[in-house]
Amino acid sequence: MAVRTSPGQARELPAVDQVLRQARVQVLLGRFRRELVVRCCREVLDERRRALRADDPQGRLLTDTASIVSEMEHRLEARRGAGLTRVINATGTLLHTNLGRAPLPRRAIDAVQCAAGEAVDLEYDLARGERGRREDRLEALLTELTGAEAATVVNNNAAAVLLALNTLAAGKEVIVSRGELIEIGGSFRIPDIMERSGAVLREVGTTNRTHPADYETAISDRTALILKVQTSNYRVVGFVADVPLPELVAIGRARGLPVMEDLGSGALVDLAAYGLPREPVAGERVRLGADVVTFSGDKVLGGPQAGLIVGCERWIREMQRNPLHRALRCGKLTIAALEATLKVYQESPDVIADIPALKMFARPVLELEGIASAALARLASALGPDFDLAVTDTTSQIGSGALPTEEIASKAIVVSHPQRSTSAIAELFRRAKPPIIGRVHGGRFLLDVRAVFSPDDLVPHWS
Repeated sequence: MAVRTSPGQARELPAVDQVLRQARVQVLLGRFRRELVVRCCREVLDERRRALRADDPQGRLLTDTASIVSEMEHRLEARRGAGLTRVINATGTLLHTNLGRAPLPRRAIDAVQCAAGEAVDLEYDLARGERGRREDRLEALLTELTGAEAATVVNNNAAAVLLALNTLAAGKEVIVSRGELIEIGGSFRIPDIMERSGAVLREVGTTNRTHPADYETAISDRTALILKVQTSNYRVVGFVADVPLPELVAIGRARGLPVMEDLGSGALVDLAAYGLPREPVAGERVRLGADVVTFSGDKVLGGPQAGLIVGCERWIREMQRNPLHRALRCGKLTIAALEATLKVYQESPDVIADIPALKMFARPVLELEGIASAALARLASALGPDFDLAVTDTTSQIGSGALPTEEIASKAIVVSHPQRSTSAIAELFRRAKPPIIGRVHGGRFLLDVRAVFSPDDLVPHWS
């Protein structure tokens, strides 16, 4: 029978100085900053003091100095390991925003490692021996890959839209179809970005139908820009109409107005050529006459988080002179990763094989079936006979707002247990090292293998 404690036992807790004199704590002081060790010690003592005053039944164990030191060791070690944790993406959402979106190409990973640990020529012109511009190499690659006159880069696509609108239309009207006033991740809306940019929203058309005459009627001496937004995270079907980019360009040219298109995701190659769902290609939009095109670096393109802006030199140079450009610029790690990714597009004879995101999209179902079958036997051994396992047909999605209505055939392992709920099974896999993130769909827990390249990655380990 447990011995009940009394509030008086709180006074038996050792003082902070007494704990710090312990040999094991001296070791901790050699590994961690003193202020951190002292704070940890006080936290442990305060928690135990509250427990003792609440008549906790653990008795004198709470006042034991060795037990206090053990708790400190555990907490400090846990703190050392805290940070981003590698996880296995078995959700079936390939570019999962919550899981970091696109995995980088090997070449980009190597470039980041070099830039992180060494001095690099970020803003230094080696040929002239003087200060250079950090975007020069990126601009050269982007103009070659898209056919645009000029290019610039900021830290994400929302920033790209913000910079472009602030530069081209601050204090003036931007005409956009009501059906394109989208909300993107995190309740972030195009009208909100426009308001922050200083531009004035001028909606035209209706949610499902917008015509050329709607734009023409809305143009006035306050109009600065015509904006087209790819509705990449939803689709309106049925009785719908929108104005294609070439028609908007013709309207803009006739009235002396620039036309900008926000692709949201966007691609550098035509995915349809590889049997995949089609995503708008930045170079094609430039050739169709868009004066400014914005798109993301970390979605279908398969690189780091960045906002890419390509288009007419006049407008790009104005953006680069905007003070906001410096506030939104990319650091050396992003630049290193993006440059390396763009060089893969420039040089690789097999872009699909060398860009992991594209490779995930294009994997044949037969390959996925082999991964799932191999993982099945390993899973059965790891989980034991009480779990039921089976390989099933399923579909994956690209994710991150790209091609929301398109699904890609995939394979998944169904994991079930007669006494455990699907949420309990999902939690079990999340506790693995590394955590394995699946999905619950149709009342079943699934491990989708399209983003998994080794069957061993689906086998959970808990120690």
